[in-house]
Amino acid sequence: MYFYAARQPILDADKNLYAYELLFRDGVDNVFPDVDGDMATSRIIEGAQINFGLEDLTDGKPAFINFTLETIVKKYPSMMSPNSLVVELLETIQPGKKLLAEVQKLHELGYTIALDDYEHKPVWKHFYPYIQMIKIDLRSMPQNEILQVLDDLKAYPEIIMLAEKVETLEEFEWCKRAGFTYFQGFFFSKPEMVKTKNLSPAQMTLAELLYETSNEDVNIPKITQVFERDINLSYKLLRYANSAAFSRVSEISTIKQAIIALGHLELKKFISLLFSTQVNSSKPDELLKMSMVRARFCEQLALAEKSQDIGKAFLTGMMSLIDAILDETIEKVMEQLPLANEIKVALINNEGKLAEFLKLAKAYERGDWESESEAEKALGLVGVQVPEIYSSALNWADEQISVLQSNSEL
Repeated sequence: MYFYAARQPILDADKNLYAYELLFRDGVDNVFPDVDGDMATSRIIEGAQINFGLEDLTDGKPAFINFTLETIVKKYPSMMSPNSLVVELLETIQPGKKLLAEVQKLHELGYTIALDDYEHKPVWKHFYPYIQMIKIDLRSMPQNEILQVLDDLKAYPEIIMLAEKVETLEEFEWCKRAGFTYFQGFFFSKPEMVKTKNLSPAQMTLAELLYETSNEDVNIPKITQVFERDINLSYKLLRYANSAAFSRVSEISTIKQAIIALGHLELKKFISLLFSTQVNSSKPDELLKMSMVRARFCEQLALAEKSQDIGKAFLTGMMSLIDAILDETIEKVMEQLPLANEIKVALINNEGKLAEFLKLAKAYERGDWESESEAEKALGLVGVQVPEIYSSALNWADEQISVLQSNSEL
């Protein structure tokens, strides 16, 4: 028996990570829309408490979890700490005296309560004193109605507004102006502005290394020469090769030795991680972490699919958010990077096998189980434990972030 779940980031107005919503998935074929809501909530609680631990799923951030009336009555929220959980009342729950009594109890216990996919009905006014958050789906309510809701709720300033399914920069900016505090969606995976941002010499050196390592036949002497002409880069390579992430019989002391010891795939990963951290001026944030998850997920999907493009799949996932990191269009970024043409076609035109791996990764992030199931079938992955691969990718990304943060020079 496996536990399957995806997580979707919830950000504040500065795009700092605030929380994750946990999205249930039950195996390869049984996608969420056909799963009973009570079962979905039960399995999420079980997995968070037994299989993983909530902190592992959310990196210590609050977890938004959907609850049905039945699971609330059964006191499932009390299985988790009020500090780690946001209780989402599913839009399918009909507001009534029974639900109100349970919400009052949860409020008294210190739980944060959110109304999911909110519909502006007078009956919800009875709940306002006991809830802390309202989520509005931009796809289910016109902007003029949203503004009316926000205006009506000004009398309840303690209620925080969260906009979900925010897909574009324009929607994000509109929501900020309208008064939303938190945001859920994929607006941050698109560039924020169109402007010229050339890569620095150090970044171009890394881009050159990305190109060299994307070839099947790795030219070790040439790669060694590239490292040797950048002392800072050489130092980082040696630190990485000697880090706790790798078990070595003896320490590595030369550039060539480090390159050979890491091997083609690990070297490519190291360069990809370093490139992403360099183009991102701050320490690794949610964008970087998400790109790392995609990279590992795509790589492992390619491995399961027995593709010949395992390395290219990793690079495709890693580069899939580079437009957002650089605040530049993906077309402009690809002009500057000497990457394999298959990678560029996947990222710019969403075409080819590499694009199919990335499509599956994005569907998983969104919790779009119908699209995810279709992508699995298109790739011939039916029967493969894709949810387990995704969970493994999350853990791998957390481990890599830990290595980067523990070796602050990297």
